[in-house]
Amino acid sequence: MDMMSKIEELRQRREKIEQGGGEKRIQAQHDRGKLTARERIEILLDDHTFVELNPFIEHRGTHFGLDQMEAPGEGVVTGYGKIHGRLVYVFAQDFTVFGGALGEMHALKIARIMDLAAKNGAPIIGLNDSGGARIQEGVVSLDGYGHVFYRNSIYSGVIPQISVIMGPCAGGAVYSPAITDFVFMVENTSQMFITGPKVIETVTKEKISPENLGGAKVHASVSGNVHFTAESESEVLDQVRQLISYLPQNNAEDAPSIYHKVEEDEWVEELAEVVPVEGTKVYDVHEVIRLVVDDGEFMEVHAKFAKNSVVGFGRIAGRTVGIIANQPKFMAGVLDIDSSDKISRFIRFCDCFNIPLITFEDVTGFLPGVNQEHRGIIRHGAKILYAYSEATVPKITVILRKAYGGAYVALNSKAIGADLVLAWPSAEIAVMGPNGAANIIFRREIEESDNPEQTRMEKIEEYKEKFANPYVAAAMGMVDDVIDPRETRQKLISALEMLSNKQEARLPKKHGNIPL
Repeated sequence: MDMMSKIEELRQRREKIEQGGGEKRIQAQHDRGKLTARERIEILLDDHTFVELNPFIEHRGTHFGLDQMEAPGEGVVTGYGKIHGRLVYVFAQDFTVFGGALGEMHALKIARIMDLAAKNGAPIIGLNDSGGARIQEGVVSLDGYGHVFYRNSIYSGVIPQISVIMGPCAGGAVYSPAITDFVFMVENTSQMFITGPKVIETVTKEKISPENLGGAKVHASVSGNVHFTAESESEVLDQVRQLISYLPQNNAEDAPSIYHKVEEDEWVEELAEVVPVEGTKVYDVHEVIRLVVDDGEFMEVHAKFAKNSVVGFGRIAGRTVGIIANQPKFMAGVLDIDSSDKISRFIRFCDCFNIPLITFEDVTGFLPGVNQEHRGIIRHGAKILYAYSEATVPKITVILRKAYGGAYVALNSKAIGADLVLAWPSAEIAVMGPNGAANIIFRREIEESDNPEQTRMEKIEEYKEKFANPYVAAAMGMVDDVIDPRETRQKLISALEMLSNKQEARLPKKHGNIPL
C-alpha cells in the first residue's frame, strides 16, 4: 500500500468520525431544534481556528453488546481554537452518538482537554448535551465523571470554566456545570436536574414536566443555577463569546484592555437626575451603571435571579471591571439569602481573575422575616462579608443613597478592606433608617409628648440632620470623599488608574472556610 492509499484511508476514517451517529441521527437532532456538536463549535469559535484532538479514541466496553457497537469520536468532540483571536479549549458532547452518554474514554477525552487548558492557561468551554452515564459500561462511567469533577474543582480559580447546557443534563452530570464559573442554557431545548420527573413522581408523588422542573427559565429565575439564557443556540454561543471578551485567560493575567479614548472631562450630567434624594422613591440602578461604564455596555450576570441585586461586567477606560449594585426597583434593594449568594460568588470570581470591583450601594439592610432567619440569612449574609474581606483586587464603593446597619458594613465598607469609598451628597450612612432610630432613641419623649406624632416627626428630622448624611462618616475617615454625582465616572477612572498596581498579601494558609 502506497502513501496515497494510506492518506485516503485516513480521510475516510475522519469523514466517518465527523458524521457522528450518521445522517438519520443528525436529522433527528435538527428536528429537535438542536445543532450538532460540530455545528456548535463552528458558531462558538473564530472561523477556521478549531483543531480537533483525540478523534480516534474508542471505547473499551464489552458488556451488553457494546463490543458490537461503534461510537465515532466516543460521543464527544474535543479540541482548541480561538475566540476574538485568543486561545480557548472546548469539548462538545455529541448527542448523535449514544445520546452523548459519558463513558470511560469519553471522560478521558474531556479530562485531557481540561489538563491542556490548565497547563497552557486558557479558558475551557464545555457544551453539554448528554443522556447521562453510559450504563452499559457500569461503574467506569461514574469514575469518568469523577475525573471531570476533580479537574473542575482543582482548576477553579486557575482558568475560567464555562458550561453551556444545550440538551439534557441529568443525574451526576449536573455537578460539573455546577462547579464551573458560569452556566448558560438554551430555553425550551435544555434541561438540568439531579432526578427527573418520573423518579420524583415515584418517590414523592409530585407531578411536574421536565421543563418546569429543570428548564432554563426555572434555573435562571428560581434556583439560580444558571447565569445566562437565550432563545436559540446561536444566541447563547454569541453570549459566551461576549463573556470571554471581558475575561483574562487565567489567574496570572489581567483582563484584556480595549482602547477607549478618555476625555479630560468625563462629566456626566445625567447622573445628577438618576437617583431621587427621597429614600422612598424607586429608580433603576442599571441607569447609573450604564452612565458610568464605557459606551453604556454592561453584561449582566444572573439577570433574572435575585433581582434586588445587580452584578455583571463592564469596562471603564477600556479595562474590565466587576460591578455589584443594590437594585431599589426590587424589594427596595434589600439583601436576602439569594442576593447574598449571588453577590458573594461574583466577588470571588472577580478576585480569582484580577478583575477590579466597583460597588454601587443603596441598601436599607438585610431582609427581615422568620423564613429568612430560619433558612440561614446569617450564614448567607456572612458570605458577602467574607468575600469582600478576602478579595485583594482593587475595591471601590460608591454610596448612592442609603447605607444602613450591617448591610453597610457588608457591602465593601472601609472596615472590611475597601480601597476607596466615595459618597454622593444624597448618601445616608447610619445604624438604621431615621424612622426606626427615632422611635428607639426618643421613645420616652415621644410617648410623653402632648402630640406624639408631631414629636416623632420632629425627632426623625433631628436624626436625619445628625446622621442621615455622608459627612459624619467622612469626618471619621469611613468615606474618602463626598463627590458630585456627575463626576462619578471621572473619579472611578482616576481611582482605577491609581490602584492598577495594588499589591496586598494575606496571611499564609491552605484556604479559608467561607460560611457555605
